[in-house]
Amino acid sequence: MLNLKIITPLLFLCLCLSARGQSGVSPVTGIDSGVSKLTHFPSKLFGRIQKKTAAMDQQLTRATAKYVSRIERQEARMQAKIAGVDSVSASRLFSQNTGKYNSLLQQMQQDTGKRAVALRGEYQPYVDSLNGALSFLQKNPQLLKGGSTSVTQLQGSAGQLQQLEAKMQDADQIKQFISQRKAAIGNYLASHPGIAGSLGKEYQGMNQEVYYYSQTVRQYKDMLSKPDELEQKALQVLDGLPAFQNFMKNNSQLAGLFGVPGNYGTTQGLAGLQTKTQIGEAIQKQVSSGGTGGGAALQANLQSAQSQLDGFKKKLSSLGTGSGDMDMPNFKPNDQKTKTFWNRLEYGVNFQTSRNDIYYPTVADLGVSVGYRLGNSNVIGVGASYKLGLGNGWNNIAFSNQGLGLRSFLDIKIKGSFFFSGGFEYNYTMPFSSFKQLPQLNSWTKSGLVGVSKTVSMKNRVFKNTKLSVFWDLLSYQQVPKTQPFLFRVGYNF
Repeated sequence: MLNLKIITPLLFLCLCLSARGQSGVSPVTGIDSGVSKLTHFPSKLFGRIQKKTAAMDQQLTRATAKYVSRIERQEARMQAKIAGVDSVSASRLFSQNTGKYNSLLQQMQQDTGKRAVALRGEYQPYVDSLNGALSFLQKNPQLLKGGSTSVTQLQGSAGQLQQLEAKMQDADQIKQFISQRKAAIGNYLASHPGIAGSLGKEYQGMNQEVYYYSQTVRQYKDMLSKPDELEQKALQVLDGLPAFQNFMKNNSQLAGLFGVPGNYGTTQGLAGLQTKTQIGEAIQKQVSSGGTGGGAALQANLQSAQSQLDGFKKKLSSLGTGSGDMDMPNFKPNDQKTKTFWNRLEYGVNFQTSRNDIYYPTVADLGVSVGYRLGNSNVIGVGASYKLGLGNGWNNIAFSNQGLGLRSFLDIKIKGSFFFSGGFEYNYTMPFSSFKQLPQLNSWTKSGLVGVSKTVSMKNRVFKNTKLSVFWDLLSYQQVPKTQPFLFRVGYNF
């Protein structure tokens, strides 16, 4: 949640530090005289914002309905068990939960963002800036190139963004309510240990759903707060206009929250505030009183404080959120559970070589794969490979289409960076000149692989997740001619 006790002094300090630079600037109340149209403004941004926010709107609403339905079922099972031994407490504890859940869910599904709602929860700077940019352009449509089409797109994107913000606030309300429900049921079970044992499975299930829903809401907030390159470019274009800067000072969420004065940035508004130079002189005076080692001591203390702050931030991040309303899990969470299908995919490339014999030349297998993360460290997937024939030694190098391969694989974490790896593969190991030859199934051989893989973290960004694998082909002994029983592969995941 937004901490006003921390943010207020920080904002005041920012006003102080910017005072000297702002002392000669007068507020701009209109559009800059030298700008009639933002000819380089990326108008296609509006369509992208509308598409992005509409998709997030649907996904968040759908996810909320799923989690609410699961939690309601958990509560219904607990209510039935408690009612069997304590009907009065069951009625008091669960009498209003169904109606409240349905009411909150219906409000979210029907919320268009048209009703004015005060800022609640966590302040999101990028969303505030994007909202301000769209509002500024709506008030100044003459800046847009494209006429009525651009204006229509602008209005659509602004409305969709406003609706998504409203849905996120509704999701926060639902999250708060289910957290309260979990706490109320937990308090009852704590005071009735005889009943708690029979409800352990249902209550633990509710704990997990509450945690995963909180992480889902956090994920969508993070997605909305990460601008792409086009969005960054658009805001940079607008930020170069003093008129937009003045608009944000008076109309942003932060300005409304803290009540930035109307004469902010003028000489009158700076009266009584310390300038950056004055603050620097005050700090220097305090440091000088500490003697020759005062500066070094101050620097050491600042570095120590920064290190501790970074440590705290890392711990908070590991808990899943920095919003101030974290729900501490009492189980090992699956960090993939709240991610979308596409965000759980892992792509990779790999290669291996096999030595030549009387039947086969030296072959290089070049493979691609796509894996689906089942959990924190387990992956299942499929892939394909192309077998490039290299000839029979340095004196007889000859490239040929030596075959193709179809693969499936499974990686299960053992410990640290070591994984148990296995898979089943079909390999076409004969030279081919036409794809019409490939459907001949009797020309395909089977491989059943088991082995161990290790992920090596490289300093190079491209090869950061290098994967080394050693396999034993259980079915190689059945092949005629016999294929290579042991394989070594090098892969790169991204």
